[in-house]
Amino acid sequence: MPAAPGQRLRFGRDRRLRSAGDFARLKTDGQRLAHGCLVLNWSLGRAGSVSRLGVITSRKVGDAVVRNRARRLLREAFRRNQLRLVAPAELILIARPSIGPHGYVEVERDFLQALRRARLLAIEPPSVVPA
Repeated sequence: MPAAPGQRLRFGRDRRLRSAGDFARLKTDGQRLAHGCLVLNWSLGRAGSVSRLGVITSRKVGDAVVRNRARRLLREAFRRNQLRLVAPAELILIARPSIGPHGYVEVERDFLQALRRARLLAIEPPSVVPA
């Protein structure tokens, strides 16, 4: 769902998981699902809260350039689709080594498919009719 006119999709500090405690809690208490080039850990948030994201890229993904690019792609996929979540959720995305050669389209496709499998995606994208 695109943003309403005048509404900006942001990924500010209030939308980020930063503390080690949050990551550990999601790892132990949350649910986990692997799809394509990423692993999704999630837990539904409290009503009235906002969805938050944490990203993990290990050295197995590649050198610093590849890891930073993977983080940017995963954060952008979340930023553009955060309004499509069923309810506020806390998500951790873990990049797999296969993310290296993927572009944004492939990463977003894997992200959306993981959300569908986790039943976190509220609104399906409009169907595209081939010309």
